[in-house]
Amino acid sequence: MSTAQSKSIRTVRAISTLLSGAAGLALASNAMAQDTSGSAAQDAAEADDNVIVVSGIRASLASALNEKRDAPNLVEVIQAEDIGKLPDQNLAEVLENITGVQITRTAGVGTGVQIRGTNDNRVLINGVSTVGSGTGRGGIGFEDVNAAIIASVEVTKAPTAKTLEGSVGGTVNLRTIRPLDLSERLASIRVQGEYSELSDSFSPRISASFGDNWSTGIGEIGLVLSGSYAEQEATSFRPRVDRDTLIAQGSGVTSTGAAGPAFDYLGIQFLNQELENFEFETKNFAGTLEWAPSNNLKFYFDAVVNNQERRQDSSRVQGSGVSSLRFNNVPDVFETIDYGSLDGVNLGSIQAAVTGVIEPNLARDDDDPNLRFSSDTGARVTDTQLYRSGAEFESGLFSASVELARSTSNTRNPNLSTTLNFINPNPLTPLDGTSNDNSVPFRYDLSGGALTFGINFDSPFAPTVADLLDPANTVLDAITFGNNRTDNAETSARLDMSLDLYDLTGFITSFDAGYRYNKRTTEFEQIRATFGTGAIANSPSGSLFSDLLVAGPSNFGDFDGRELAFRNFLLVDPDKAFSDPEGTFNTLQAALATTNGSISDPSSDPAAAFRINETTNSVYGQVNFEFGPVTGNVGLRYVTTEILSSGSEVANGVVTPVTVRGNYDELLPRVNVTAEITDELVLRASYTEDVILPDFDDLSVSVNFPTGPNNAVALGNPNLAPQTVNSYDASLSWYFAPAAVFSVGVFHKDRTNIFVTQVEDVAIDANGFRDITDPCEGGGIFNPLPDRNVLSPVIGNGLCVPLQTIINDSQVVTQTGVEVAFQYDLSSFEDSLGFASGFGVIANYTYQEFGGGQATNSSSSRGTDILEASSGLTGPFTAVQGLLDNSQHAYNVTLFYEKYGISARARYTWRDAFRTLDTAGGASLNSTLGFPTVTAARGQLNGSITYDLTENITLGVEGVNLTKSKIEQFCVNDGAQLCFQGLPDRRLTAGVTVRF
Repeated sequence: MSTAQSKSIRTVRAISTLLSGAAGLALASNAMAQDTSGSAAQDAAEADDNVIVVSGIRASLASALNEKRDAPNLVEVIQAEDIGKLPDQNLAEVLENITGVQITRTAGVGTGVQIRGTNDNRVLINGVSTVGSGTGRGGIGFEDVNAAIIASVEVTKAPTAKTLEGSVGGTVNLRTIRPLDLSERLASIRVQGEYSELSDSFSPRISASFGDNWSTGIGEIGLVLSGSYAEQEATSFRPRVDRDTLIAQGSGVTSTGAAGPAFDYLGIQFLNQELENFEFETKNFAGTLEWAPSNNLKFYFDAVVNNQERRQDSSRVQGSGVSSLRFNNVPDVFETIDYGSLDGVNLGSIQAAVTGVIEPNLARDDDDPNLRFSSDTGARVTDTQLYRSGAEFESGLFSASVELARSTSNTRNPNLSTTLNFINPNPLTPLDGTSNDNSVPFRYDLSGGALTFGINFDSPFAPTVADLLDPANTVLDAITFGNNRTDNAETSARLDMSLDLYDLTGFITSFDAGYRYNKRTTEFEQIRATFGTGAIANSPSGSLFSDLLVAGPSNFGDFDGRELAFRNFLLVDPDKAFSDPEGTFNTLQAALATTNGSISDPSSDPAAAFRINETTNSVYGQVNFEFGPVTGNVGLRYVTTEILSSGSEVANGVVTPVTVRGNYDELLPRVNVTAEITDELVLRASYTEDVILPDFDDLSVSVNFPTGPNNAVALGNPNLAPQTVNSYDASLSWYFAPAAVFSVGVFHKDRTNIFVTQVEDVAIDANGFRDITDPCEGGGIFNPLPDRNVLSPVIGNGLCVPLQTIINDSQVVTQTGVEVAFQYDLSSFEDSLGFASGFGVIANYTYQEFGGGQATNSSSSRGTDILEASSGLTGPFTAVQGLLDNSQHAYNVTLFYEKYGISARARYTWRDAFRTLDTAGGASLNSTLGFPTVTAARGQLNGSITYDLTENITLGVEGVNLTKSKIEQFCVNDGAQLCFQGLPDRRLTAGVTVRF
């Protein structure tokens, strides 16, 4: 067989894989033609016995498997067996099916994707770079795109020279349907509803698609239109307990005055009950028009328009000022916390509070511990548009394509968040007027791996439930009102050419070359006004704005039945704050006027604003070869980038513009080789290089001050160098049966200049107080906004807080991993197994580890005290940060069944523990003893079942987190000190799909 014939067969086979569509774990329905015609699929089947033509889930598996087998480089493919029928409702959750992919979730909804242990990946739509809602580089958020408009998902793990730069783990390409490849008219509509258990809400979803092509006097014309509207509500409970107060042996007494234990222990420092609630409204549209005036010329135009409103109406109930009574409330029960070791240093163990009460002691502190209620009411409103137009031309041995594209994302973040302080009317807790809160007794129980706490109603100091729900017993403490703006845009133009050289060389099949121009702009403007009252004289009573106050959520125990929780409290109505922010703001302004207070209208802060312009030019050349059973490509990609970062410095009211320039040049070799050892065994190997530039906010020269006293101030670093990655891949795949495979792959990455988060802690004196003057000689940075609360004896706003920045690690960080995948079904045994022949299984496992690196995290001030006591060593203590969000082990197993019109699947996904900066309740490195937290190993069970009621009507139901798996996060090391929990939603979706 000639090389040209072999190449043609592979091309047809690859195209035919898109015909049936197929997610490896897709919901069942009739197969849908995607990227080829029925005649092409028939030709492919006749040309190669390896092509499997079946229907439903099995068609999807064979389709995706064939495409992966015939790709010139290492790719993973998931295809929808019908439009809008990817295996999950959320694209992040779709990608979780792929070997080497792990995801993170927000309130139980998949939002972040790690490919081979890294977040540094890139998202494309139809090969076009996308821009996201924030200041990162990864591209559009997966929660912003409804899976209903996507026909298939491709993850490139080993790029060719043509592949866009900017990815460590992989490049994700979301593909829509090409209308000229349809073999018959496409018309379908799907209506669903999703029930979210914790929020007790029902949300509608609807999607529809139309596609067809026509032969006309001016050639072939094709059109596809897909649209969707989806609502979703997701709730997660996230309790937080800080046990970072060291009590030396013999220094503590019980609330009744009895002597404490003769050993060091950790007492309670802070309690936070966070309820995350997000309401999504997503509108998506995708359309494609293609025109082929002749067989060798085609024009196309794509439009993808997304609009998402993600509303947040979360609440936080905080037990603050607890550390003021740290010597007067010895716990009832202790546990031993073993901190393990960091970088070879044994950190020892220490006793810590498990159960007990925190009672007021007026002789020691007349207004602590105190209770405050926060309403985090904000939104992210994002309009994203992508337009792509181009032409493809072929003449003899030469082919070329030209493309123009523009992606934009405009985001607004309306926000009206408030905090109320509770004034306990109990006669035993008089208000002294020097602060804006007073004493409330608490009870806590951390036994059984549950962070539970609430008001100690058995205490003589306790308020009643009626007291807690009386507006007159609250005062306004803080307001944040704003509407930040982030505008991103990317304009690109590219030319790709290919010359068929087989007839001239015999083994060099073709030469590819191309050029790409790209201009990216990111602009951020902080539009915000903040106000903190600081003292009771400045804090208007809730009775002045009682029309705005509503009872907060009382269902914090619904996840696991816990009885101990904060259930009776008041919040500024999040619905009014969102639907009528100006009216709500005016009411609060009127209340503030009674205490001679006022908050100004939101205005732009020049110190926080920045604009970054980035221009990239890239060229590539690639030789494609075939020598017997060996095929592959060798290429070079050259990338040059210019960055202009503009911001402002503000000192003594004077605004000074600041501009920083940067230039980067990289030459990226990329080699991919495939060897068909036998008809069943395929060996792949590759060596590739890539470059990743820092996120735009990490390059910013501006500063953004948060409103919390424990939140670190993040400063950009315009001197960051790009991160480079050298990747080595090898895999062996055994295609031992039709639509079946067993594969083993290994990879290794050398990463230079990785970006590492560093925190400079702030000094704390013996009383637990911080410096409140600028500059902060003891470390950190002065933030003029936060209420000092218990961190200073002087009431008011402004204090020193931790300083966070990003640096390049000076040493190479390595990643090494193994990926194993298995896919098989029993369809070939139908005669002997009958109904059981409908079963099949898909499974994969990934192992990865990292090494090297030099940039470290250091223990915080409190962390140093604690670890010195536990280890007997002298701090501070340090540990190499390494790679965050990286699990050493991960796997997922899917059992599916398809027969007699029934299609069902059950998928269990598990990932090992990983370090992360994603924590509950606004916690920073300072409050996690100085080190990223460890999210414990966790598994989750999802499932679905559909039934073909008729040839054109399918009924289905899908469940997410069926076993209500919880999340646990530990400080310092896995299994050490339990600091945070996540209790996410269980979601059920039911609906009907109609095809016409």
